[in-house]
Amino acid sequence: MNISEFTIDGKSKFHLSDIKTDSAGTIRTKQEAEKVLLKNILKIQELQGKFYAQDKYSVLIIIQAMDTAGKDGVIKHVMTGLNPQGTEVHSFKQPSAEELNHDYLWRAQKNLPQRGQFGIFNRSYYEELLVVRVHDLIKTEKIPDELVTADIWKQRFRQIKDFEKYLYENGTIITKIFLHISKDEQKKRLLDRINDKSKNWKFSEADIKERGYWDQYQKYYEEVIRKTSTGKAPWYVVPADKKWFARLVISEVLVRTLESLKLKFPSLSRDELKQLEESKQKLMGE
Repeated sequence: MNISEFTIDGKSKFHLSDIKTDSAGTIRTKQEAEKVLLKNILKIQELQGKFYAQDKYSVLIIIQAMDTAGKDGVIKHVMTGLNPQGTEVHSFKQPSAEELNHDYLWRAQKNLPQRGQFGIFNRSYYEELLVVRVHDLIKTEKIPDELVTADIWKQRFRQIKDFEKYLYENGTIITKIFLHISKDEQKKRLLDRINDKSKNWKFSEADIKERGYWDQYQKYYEEVIRKTSTGKAPWYVVPADKKWFARLVISEVLVRTLESLKLKFPSLSRDELKQLEESKQKLMGE
């Protein structure tokens, strides 16, 4: 699969409208996609074993999207093969009182993955450049008045890029996913939650209210992706109208991300091999 068409690394101009939400690339059917997805999940499992044993890198997967775009489904279906011992998922909702008493990156920083582990952020510090802007929540963050200037968003773009550069330079590989869904498809999924009794629990009146800000969110998402994409921390804008295609693309991204690290199991030193042989002889002699 050619994932370059969905990769935004900051080297060229980007417009959200350039990527079709209903794209399926060269994949012809859902069944074909599911076969490739399964192969990728098995490959990710294999690579995670080496990744965990090597214990040098950590991987941070950030998933951002409009409501109903399929964030939870991606975590369930694509990350299903990951070893729970080496994987942590964090969902970022409205900041708590404790979190508001810290800088906006604090709650993300304290949940970063350790070396050898995958960290999955269901939403993230990027909400500061999205929902906080849309609803003008900056006033609730206890920032000194003199620091809330016309440049505050420009400063936050810089701060986040610096933060991600710092993480990369200390061994954290960052993969940022934006699930790109159309307004029409979101409408279908919201109606499905209302009409299907087994999905009623998923529906929230807040989803309808947020839908009213659709154009603003699209504008800010485009700006966020454009201004925070770098070669070391790229965004992947993944068509999400077809859930099966979105999951396939993300599995491809993860496989290629892990393969790029050239992972291998640690080699033992001569002394360690000698101790291994001695342990074997002891066991054999019992």
